Amino acid sequence: MPSLGKGVGLALVVLAISASAASAQAAAPAQRADRALDAALERLTAMRGGPPGAAAVVQRRQARRLHVAGTANLRTGRRWRAQDHMRLASVTKAYSGAVALALVTRGVLRLDDTIGERLSDLPAAWAPVTLRQLLNHTSGLPNYTASMGFLAQLQANPHGFLSPRQLIDFVADEPLVFPPGSEYAYSNTDNVVVALMAEAATGRAYERELQARVFGPLDLGRTSLPSGFRLPRPFVHGYEVEPPRRPEDISTALSMSGVWASGGMVSTPIELNRFIRAYAGGRLFGPGPRAQQLRFVEGSSEPPGPGINSAGLAIFRYRTRCGTVYGHTGNFPGYTQFAAATRNGRRSATVSVNTQLSPDAGSPAVFRALRRVDALAVCAALARRR
Repeated sequence: MPSLGKGVGLALVVLAISASAASAQAAAPAQRADRALDAALERLTAMRGGPPGAAAVVQRRQARRLHVAGTANLRTGRRWRAQDHMRLASVTKAYSGAVALALVTRGVLRLDDTIGERLSDLPAAWAPVTLRQLLNHTSGLPNYTASMGFLAQLQANPHGFLSPRQLIDFVADEPLVFPPGSEYAYSNTDNVVVALMAEAATGRAYERELQARVFGPLDLGRTSLPSGFRLPRPFVHGYEVEPPRRPEDISTALSMSGVWASGGMVSTPIELNRFIRAYAGGRLFGPGPRAQQLRFVEGSSEPPGPGINSAGLAIFRYRTRCGTVYGHTGNFPGYTQFAAATRNGRRSATVSVNTQLSPDAGSPAVFRALRRVDALAVCAALARRR
């Protein structure tokens, strides 16, 4: 190979340096967003009253990264891992939405099917409520988890089994909160009834429909809907954090039968991320139900997600300063969750912490910090490499 002149060689070196600098500059937005998220997670877990640990999965197309801070187990100090089991709380409602919309796609259910048509033995006042209204929380059904009877039952026998019909019985004698379709009110009763409608339409247990419509197609082998209080190992320990008392491990304090299709799901950070990409991306059901799913009304998930919240069919829209994503949140004693993805499912973010946080649970300052983490996770997911 002939030697290059000194001037030509110097020019090539300059070009190489320039190209390297341009590449680094192009990658900077994503790198800065990742660093900001890492710093916010560390601040959150260091706060007085903050969660012992936190994990976020951010995926930009095929590039996926797990961000962690703090610990998954205060006794051992172990860090949160991608395959650790955790309670999904009300993100479970997105899974029941996936089942319902898949059945609508197949013509087994219709969004205008009413409780009276599918479940004639439920309270007569509930008969005109439609599947659509259940999915977007405009049903007016009273919320059984707010009833004194349910709370007393939990206190008396926290590990006891409650059937879905028993959950409904706690509010069966109460009137509708408002005429169906006239207002928005988040109710855990809604998704219990959604799952019962799926059972009535198919003649199969809801858990079998979950396997057929969601777990199987997405290869979610570590995701389950338990009816007891135990967690599959390894799992992230959930804590009640109330300073100055030491955090109390409440990972297995309550039976999941008490929340069933409204909040009982168990999964891992990796599988939660895989699900929300498919669900928000519309991969689990057809275009007709998909169009209906993304018709939004004024309403917030519980706890509120980042930015401005609006309610669709078992999905929420979160308009943030960095862009819009679609997903769900949830909280339960010991755990708080956020999972969302872009409309095409190519970019996603999940945030999980191991204490319950909401405007009404835990420190308000810590919850504000958590919402900031959620927003930064969205920004990291939407950050451009070029």
